[in-house]
Amino acid sequence: QVQLVQSGGGLVQTGGSLRLACTTSGRPISTLNMGWFRQTPGKTREFVGAASATGTTPFYADSVKGRFTISKNFAEDTLNLEMNNLEAEDTAVYYCSAGSTTRSYLSPNVRAYEWWGQGTQVTVSS
Repeated sequence: QVQLVQSGGGLVQTGGSLRLACTTSGRPISTLNMGWFRQTPGKTREFVGAASATGTTPFYADSVKGRFTISKNFAEDTLNLEMNNLEAEDTAVYYCSAGSTTRSYLSPNVRAYEWWGQGTQVTVSS
């Protein structure tokens, strides 16, 4: 069984930076396709970005491209999300996700992932 434990997040002013981490257990992160999603009250979970099992060429939503960076730390089995130049519209609960099948490869689809982190609040104040 794969477990994902998130850390990081918090409150930051517009233009600031935050870093989220998602540590996996149960399987090496090198065997998992992973993603980041976010959700605000009353809305469906929105795709942020994804990284393949090997961690090469991450895929990003247009709304965060150029501002967010996804990376894998294989030594620590951790998926990182570096968020820069944050905007008020980035305020949400952020979730990491993991999948073991080919359908989860760089997938923006919530249903492609089998496991989810507990969620972390990110609040950007203007």
